[in-house]
Amino acid sequence: QLQLAESGGGLAQPGESLTLSCAASGSVLDSFTIGWFRQTPGKQREGVACIVDRSGVNVMYAATTKGRFTVSRNFARKTVELQMNSLKPEDTGVYYCATGKNVRARLTNIQSMCMEEDFTSWGQGTQVTVSS
Repeated sequence: QLQLAESGGGLAQPGESLTLSCAASGSVLDSFTIGWFRQTPGKQREGVACIVDRSGVNVMYAATTKGRFTVSRNFARKTVELQMNSLKPEDTGVYYCATGKNVRARLTNIQSMCMEEDFTSWGQGTQVTVSS
């Protein structure tokens, strides 16, 4: 199994931006499906973004993050990044990246998102706090 590690979390004020990175030890993530998830106090872990193909054309976002978050591959750094703009206090939580094989998508009326149960390798998480 891949060992993933997230970085880039921290404290931001509402409206500010943060960029999270996901890297794999001993491997590159160029062709892996990578999902970003977050765990907020009192709520179930939720998917916020998912990048499926190497080119980054096939990406999915949660309804709560679409238009503000961007997931992309950084080939030079061998990472997958989550650019988070216009942060809100409700974005506070622990953010995880994960990968898996044959990841399926779940389609609802408001969003399409990679299915969490198909991810098999997870990072330890990085804390994001949005507060004034």
